[in-house]
Amino acid sequence: MTKASNICDQQEITAYGQFGDIEVWPGSPYPLGATWTREGVNFAVFSEHATRVDLCLFAKADPSKEVYRIRMMEQTDLVWHCYIPKLPEGWRYGFRAHGEWDPRNGRRFNPEKLLIDPYTKAIDGQIKWTSDVYPYPIDHPSPDRHLIKDGRDSAPYITKGVIINTEFDWEGDVLPNHPMHSTIIYEAHVKGLTALHPDVPEQERGTYAGLAHPSVIDYLKNLGVTAVELMPIHHFVHDDRLVQMGLSNYWGYNSLSFFAPHAEYGSTGSAGGQVREFKEMVKKLHKAGLEVILDVVYNHTAEGNHFGPMLGMKGLDNANYYRLVDDQKQFYMDYTGTGNTLNLTNPRTLQVVMDSLRYWVTEMHVDGFRFDLASALARGLFEVGRLSTFLDTIHQDPIISQVKLIAEPWDVGPGGYQVGNFPVLWSEWNGKYRDNVRAFWRGDDVGVAELAYRLSGSSDLYEIGGRRPSASINFVTAHDGFTLRDLYSYNEKHNEANGEDNRDGESHNLSWNCGVEGPTEDPAINALRQRMQRNLLSTLFLSQGVPMLTMGDEYGRTQQGNNNAYCQDNEISWFDWKWTAEQRSLHSFTRGLIQLRKDNPIFHRRRFFNGRTMEDSQLGDILWINPAGHEMSANDWASPHVRTLGMILNGEAMVEFDERGRRIKDDIFLLLLNAYWEEVPFTLPGVQEFTRWEQLVDTETDAIPTDKDVLANTPFTLGPRSLTLFRLKTRLANRTPEGKRRVNIVDQVRRLWDMIQE
Repeated sequence: MTKASNICDQQEITAYGQFGDIEVWPGSPYPLGATWTREGVNFAVFSEHATRVDLCLFAKADPSKEVYRIRMMEQTDLVWHCYIPKLPEGWRYGFRAHGEWDPRNGRRFNPEKLLIDPYTKAIDGQIKWTSDVYPYPIDHPSPDRHLIKDGRDSAPYITKGVIINTEFDWEGDVLPNHPMHSTIIYEAHVKGLTALHPDVPEQERGTYAGLAHPSVIDYLKNLGVTAVELMPIHHFVHDDRLVQMGLSNYWGYNSLSFFAPHAEYGSTGSAGGQVREFKEMVKKLHKAGLEVILDVVYNHTAEGNHFGPMLGMKGLDNANYYRLVDDQKQFYMDYTGTGNTLNLTNPRTLQVVMDSLRYWVTEMHVDGFRFDLASALARGLFEVGRLSTFLDTIHQDPIISQVKLIAEPWDVGPGGYQVGNFPVLWSEWNGKYRDNVRAFWRGDDVGVAELAYRLSGSSDLYEIGGRRPSASINFVTAHDGFTLRDLYSYNEKHNEANGEDNRDGESHNLSWNCGVEGPTEDPAINALRQRMQRNLLSTLFLSQGVPMLTMGDEYGRTQQGNNNAYCQDNEISWFDWKWTAEQRSLHSFTRGLIQLRKDNPIFHRRRFFNGRTMEDSQLGDILWINPAGHEMSANDWASPHVRTLGMILNGEAMVEFDERGRRIKDDIFLLLLNAYWEEVPFTLPGVQEFTRWEQLVDTETDAIPTDKDVLANTPFTLGPRSLTLFRLKTRLANRTPEGKRRVNIVDQVRRLWDMIQE
């Protein structure tokens, strides 16, 4: 048949059978979506309130042409379904939902609008923004125009789902399964990381294949990270407003599908090849020992508010999929700042999210998820709840509960800031870590009491709930905000390129330009900026918890002061692989820090410090000291003007065990931090004939280790705005050729402890 409407007309008389050159069967309500086998394709889509749903098929050779329109005659458990025998992969499809147009009561059915299947595994192309993709006449002068039904067909302009063959040879893929406490996360962008890489073939730059290129994987391995956290790769939409401005949604926090990998990141086209390419990328990263964590956006979709387009869920069952204002259901609850919030209090909407998560784990082999604006997902009828339906369901799921779960623990609604309040199994982006570390190193009057909590794993936030230091994802920068280099090059945001007159983006950045706004030729300022970057990187990798490094911070990437580069798909956001000598130096320093952290379990403990003496050694596992070399006093902790802190980490007192139950011990380390703008004399604890400290890190230089020893109780000057790390030095004879200690030094350390506390 060539007229798509004919099959629907004929089905009024004969529901199933042969209709010209296509056959229609009843099919099954599960699995949801388009499920391809070599015998045919089953289609199933949920809609409780629709009175009818049509399946629209578009030719593989010409995706713009609607060839068949088939009425889905069966509804089982609120799922509409049918089966098309012998339908080959590669065909495009969408749905049209019939029903009541009553926006005031949350009903927005408009069969003239083609709708994306929420379960589609691949999507072809991007939306062409015309007035036809809106369910109401967008140019109508009435302020209530969203209540008026538009009758134009959106199919020529809307993107379509693709029927794909999901078979793939994983070649025995084994997930790296790194313990959370030893994980080091690298937040990256699929396109941004590889768009300028000289070794990646041009057609693969900015794609999944580019990220899996041997040169890129070698770089990540050499850097030392263990997991790549990819910014959104669920197929997303470039907003109409941005497209009209000649920009695009670079970050991708505007999801259209929760199952389909973003088509533009595929080097092999958008007809399903992007799915295979994504799987190949994951397989290659796993072979290199690198985990893949997805930044997922389940809190909202690209359909916006009542003035937004109709692309999928809004037209299929608006009242179930979205949170609506109780007494004004034409409007949307907006806890996300994007116009809508997904309604996870509805079991069928929750099912979409859970099915999506399981799909990415079981079919795509990813290792975990970072949940954007996770507080919006955890909301009950209003408040964010630890026992919300979403969190409770996650914990009961035998698949999802076993992967890495990371929350961005806030949204834009009231009561949305929930740092420290997610339950066991979850880790969180620790916004308090970011803010306090920035404030301390800027020299603010914040004291050192909170800093001590952040350095030691944020037990004040996580321990009382039965969680461990790995609950804290420590970060000093992320994709949202200044890069590390810009944090010390700009006092103010410079977002003019975004086309909003610099109104967008956060104004409170806790940044410091070191004396000049933007680039400068002043060698003293540039040296200070380098040192400040080394200070924050050192703090990050020497803190308890899980460090997250933002793409490019390891070499000093700049966004020219733009702290909201969500729409900058260009050199402002991309990773620059051509480095100056200064950038190579910072990269080498970062590599050294990461290796130092990995080599010493004291920096990635499984459990919190307890600060008390241990029964077997009578030694504490952590001790805080002041510049005099003595234990911090109550006055030291209380003063907002204290900007210098010493921390001794006692690896001899660790009560931790490896996977075989063997006791883990480590060396004794002394970490000194000075945020004063002047140098500070610091008395290293110990006695000269007994204690020698080996300097491993000094942020006044870029060498790790520094190859320098310091005797205790001899003059040591801690430089202005600097950090240094020492290790208690033992005789070489005390170590095996592999560097393991042969003899216990508990007696020596006990004497050191006593001196500090005298």
